[in-house]
Amino acid sequence: MSFDLLTFIIGIAILIFFHELGHFIGARLFKVEVEEFGIGFPPRLFKWATIKGTDFTFNLIPLGGFVRIKGENDPEVPGGLAAASPWVRLAVIGAGPLTNILIGIVLSVWLFYQAGEPVLDRVKVMGVAPSSPAAQVGIRQGDVILEVDGERVESVEELRDLIYAHLGEEIRLVYEREGQTYTVSLVPRNPPPENEGAIGILMGYDTRPTSIFRAIPRGVDAAFNYVRVLFSLPRLLMSGEVSPEAARPVGYKGMFDLYRQLGDSLAFFTAITMSLGVLNLFPIPALDGGRIVFALVEIILRRRVPPRFENALHYIGFLVLLALLIYINILDFVDPVELPF
Repeated sequence: MSFDLLTFIIGIAILIFFHELGHFIGARLFKVEVEEFGIGFPPRLFKWATIKGTDFTFNLIPLGGFVRIKGENDPEVPGGLAAASPWVRLAVIGAGPLTNILIGIVLSVWLFYQAGEPVLDRVKVMGVAPSSPAAQVGIRQGDVILEVDGERVESVEELRDLIYAHLGEEIRLVYEREGQTYTVSLVPRNPPPENEGAIGILMGYDTRPTSIFRAIPRGVDAAFNYVRVLFSLPRLLMSGEVSPEAARPVGYKGMFDLYRQLGDSLAFFTAITMSLGVLNLFPIPALDGGRIVFALVEIILRRRVPPRFENALHYIGFLVLLALLIYINILDFVDPVELPF
């Protein structure tokens, strides 16, 4: 097993584990009985403890964990989840996704602390497409672009405009690497290939060290912006502002392909935990969000939806999601996911 695959499996398992831990803590806080807290997925290997009526178990498949809450779907079971008030059900069900989002916020803050503060007058190469004009003259990720044909570059927009003003023409480009300045000549491609640009670089900004206190507001703001984008995704898809190809869902193989290509484990798992939290809040039967909808309906109407109807809807939703998951995972093999760089 490769190191990349091992770290990917461990990372995904940890995120799923914390999702289930959120449900477990929520249930304990509101006195809902938990029958089992499992590390990994069945079949069970062994039970290592029973604490306050909860069996803590280790299971064979190391992809996260699960919580078996008493009476999850049967309101006739005393002390169970379905027998609890709608407010309690809302809190216990919502605790899992919210835990993932909170972890995402913490990771986002740490990312900004690690990355430093952007220096908005120094344009940095964030990625280089293989075999592109930039790659052929030796430009690498991390280089800082200083000049194009003698004109100082102080923003991404300026660099893009200078390059696109000379498509098909040779330009002289000055860049900095580890304190040393280099000059190269290259020809921006005309027309530029899709997803690569004229010279094949991904542009960003250089950074300088920052404090954790300055990183907190930036990390929190970035995390909430990501949440807003995810919640807006259905509307953006329906309006055509985002193409289905750009918002294509991926399965485990697709996620692993992206993980290998991205080369930044922390950024990848930050996006995954935020996505896991937000998508679980979507009002789809069988997901946490679908169960939250039924609790909200009961709170608003002061009348419970018949449990048999709710359970049937969740079962249908589960079958639909399972079929979609199978399709997505097959698509990952037939049409592998690729980043532009």
